Amino acid sequence: MTGTATWRRLLAELVGTALLVTAVVGSGVMATTLSPDDAGLQLLENSVATAFALAALILTFGPVSGAHFNPVVSAADWFLGRRTGTGLTAAHLGGYALAQTAGAIAGSVLANLMFDLAAIDLSSKERAAGHLWLGEAVATAGLILLIFALARSGRAAVAPAAVGAYIGAAYWFTSSTSFANPAVTIGRAFTDTFAGIAPASVPGFVLAQLIGAVAGTGLLLALYPGAGAAAGAVVVPDTSEESVR
Repeated sequence: MTGTATWRRLLAELVGTALLVTAVVGSGVMATTLSPDDAGLQLLENSVATAFALAALILTFGPVSGAHFNPVVSAADWFLGRRTGTGLTAAHLGGYALAQTAGAIAGSVLANLMFDLAAIDLSSKERAAGHLWLGEAVATAGLILLIFALARSGRAAVAPAAVGAYIGAAYWFTSSTSFANPAVTIGRAFTDTFAGIAPASVPGFVLAQLIGAVAGTGLLLALYPGAGAAAGAVVVPDTSEESVR
């Protein structure tokens, strides 16, 4: 990659992750405002907004950076593609993870400000229990399997809809409401709203996500042994530098 390509990719990951977290947090605040006495309706409103936003953001930023927005997706991309040279390099993996985490924090701050809350308000919502960690592991494993299976089978073009649909569904079928993303988990610690997570609960969630990513990658390799050859097409087919100028 050229230097210009690298900064564009990092900017896309930072802004895309920021807008994703803004959508998660902002729709959570709006949901509790509009439906203060109905937790089920709040979750429905939050999950639908997140699913739609995620699909739109993948379409927007995918041609620039691959629209990972998630350190475990980037790590799996590096791991699977390292032998064939199709995925991220180790240096770019580090850059992606930093950009994604910074973007996630910025997204929470932006959502807080849009709803006239303190810019940084650490969450008091405890999410620390074995069944929640299991939910995070399952959600993350499924996400990794979905993304790389689509790439390996030549269907990466449908990733925006498929990934958005999966995350929207995982809000409901996992006990943890499917954070499935270490950067987003850290970012959501900076808002004491519907979507928040207490800082003390973050390490448990992140560890569960890492375990889920390993499990998902292992299952992927069992089902799609040649998955590494398609690492360059995650989350959507990447384009050349010339095509995004």
